[in-house]
Amino acid sequence: MPILSASILYDFATRLFEAAGVSRAEAEVVAANLVGANLRGHDSHGVLRIPQYIDFIERGEYRLGVDLLVLSETPAVLVCDAQWGLGQVQAHRLLDRLLPKVRELGLGAATARHCGHIGRLGEYAERAAEQGLILITTVNNNGAGQRVAPPGGIAGRLGTNPLCIAIPTATTPVVLDFGTSVVAEGKVRVHYLNGKTPVPEGWLLDHRGQPTTDPSVLYEPPFGSILPMGGSQAYKGFGLGLVLDMLAGGLTGGRTGYEGSPPPKGNCVVFLALDP
Repeated sequence: MPILSASILYDFATRLFEAAGVSRAEAEVVAANLVGANLRGHDSHGVLRIPQYIDFIERGEYRLGVDLLVLSETPAVLVCDAQWGLGQVQAHRLLDRLLPKVRELGLGAATARHCGHIGRLGEYAERAAEQGLILITTVNNNGAGQRVAPPGGIAGRLGTNPLCIAIPTATTPVVLDFGTSVVAEGKVRVHYLNGKTPVPEGWLLDHRGQPTTDPSVLYEPPFGSILPMGGSQAYKGFGLGLVLDMLAGGLTGGRTGYEGSPPPKGNCVVFLALDP
């Protein structure tokens, strides 16, 4: 397997997005997020997403060069529509608008619906923590991507609905970033794209509700599902995923999980920040 330096990979990723019509400035933001995820060992949120993003762009599902549309704003709260712009670009713009509020008031919240996939949540939390601020963030898939089965169930009913919290310290911040399923969907995707190599036991169910190590069950019919985190206490993981879905869909004005939802393409985003 060839080994590439991060700078070469970043430049290549940037040029791929530019070739798809993305401006240099926006391409650099997305490329930095994806390569940064790889460098932290999260290939699930890294450059393997490039073909997926470009496919969304070419099909017109992601819009290029759109503004972050402010729907309502108070001194402490901001509600926006990302207009299906590139997720990393719009999420950083949302954070740009939020952090000055927090420095002035001590706390603040910002939400955005209709965001493209924003990538690794830890990037945004780390950015806030580097400025001495606490950030709590979650996303859902705007009601789509129902891949997590309820305890005792078979079919997916929720997205993987992650939660991320970063707390600054005198040295490096403490960052907690995890999905509410037993594994992130992207980690299954890594196995699927790498020759459909088996995943560890305990991650997936097939369409009959039987345990399987075949990653294809998430991407090829008949579809299976991901187990919620928690093992014998999986109701805790599923319950947390449920309330995060409600918060992300409800506070943004987006959608929560619904019957017949399409495959996922992006996120509803919630940022809550505090100045300790």
